[in-house]
Amino acid sequence: MGKQTTKILKTKARKICSLYPDRFSKKFEENKKVIEELGLFGYSKSDKNMVAGFITKLKTVEARE
Repeated sequence: MGKQTTKILKTKARKICSLYPDRFSKKFEENKKVIEELGLFGYSKSDKNMVAGFITKLKTVEARE
C-alpha cells in the first residue's frame, strides 16, 4: 500500500497542467524536471513526486482518448 495523492495536490497538478499544457509529457522523469524548473512548489520532495506522477497519469489518459 502506497501513499495516496491528496485532493489538494491533485487540484494543484490539474491547475499546473492547464497553465503549461505543452511543457509536460507522459514521462515521469521529465515532468519532475519541469516542476523543478518552474519552481512553483515549496513542498517536500515526495509531494513534488506525487504531483509529477499525477500529471503523468493525466497525460497518459489524455493520450488514450
